[in-house]
Amino acid sequence: MATYLGVDLGATTIRAVVGDRAGRVVGADRTPTPAGPTSVAITEAVLDTVRGACGDAGVDPESVVAAGVGAVGPLDHDAGVSVDPTNLPADVGRIPLVDPLRTLLSTDRTHFHNDATAGAIGERFFRDGGDDLVYLTLSTGVGAGAVVDGHVLSGWDGNAAELGHVTLDASDDARICNCGGTGHWEAYCGGANVAGYARDLHDGEATALDLDDPDLGAAGVFDAAADGDEFAARVIDRIGRWNALGVATVVHAYAPRVVAVGGGVARNNPDRILGPIRDRLPSLLRVARTPEIRLTDRDGDAVVRGALASAITGGTGAPADR
Repeated sequence: MATYLGVDLGATTIRAVVGDRAGRVVGADRTPTPAGPTSVAITEAVLDTVRGACGDAGVDPESVVAAGVGAVGPLDHDAGVSVDPTNLPADVGRIPLVDPLRTLLSTDRTHFHNDATAGAIGERFFRDGGDDLVYLTLSTGVGAGAVVDGHVLSGWDGNAAELGHVTLDASDDARICNCGGTGHWEAYCGGANVAGYARDLHDGEATALDLDDPDLGAAGVFDAAADGDEFAARVIDRIGRWNALGVATVVHAYAPRVVAVGGGVARNNPDRILGPIRDRLPSLLRVARTPEIRLTDRDGDAVVRGALASAITGGTGAPADR
């Protein structure tokens, strides 16, 4: 059986899967993404996770036919590295991925993508996403990958559709993003920033949230809203507005038939994330038809499965190319 490899370097988790040409997963492994202290530690963790997935599948890494990699960006595609990823420590620098994998696997058939682009490839391959789709991840950060007229958009250095850093708020008091920019979509809706946004919005009203707790995260804010906390509900409503504006930007830029939404924030709060987007989007669009907004990534493996699909199809995700 010919075997293929998919790898996902995420801000919090590294995943690897081994599968056959039909995309059936026969081996998998995952590990927390190291917080440094160097890029070498992250590269080694990726390679160890690949070895673990191959071991789980009962195959030698050198027998893998081709590999796909989805990684947090920004990327230097030609060099095969992730460059100072926003949601990893600032001193990590350039993370080598493609060359070390080629050495381990003994193959040059390695396809390298932004993580959300890998998600779009997987949506096309596994869920009949068609020739016009966007995969939107709402997770630690915000990102997107696009397929337009059957073409996977890569762009210069592999950084097309880096929409988490599109400016949605140009006001003087716009939030500062983890990347250092201001008013970015991710600064309001990325999971790493939800608690900080809640602190910014708080104006002394009663709330069950412990806003002084440094460990307060997105889950705590969403859970409080679900439990009836009025302030937390106001925060989630604001996030819904920003997400709708962001998705409207996506639709106007790429004209997708489907916007598939994944990532931990969406996966864990589907109604509170997708509902406001669906409700507000039609009034924000100037297109003939509103695209389908659907939840994907129910198991958290959208990117790694997309990387697997890329390996199988030579980077296109088109089922006909398997």
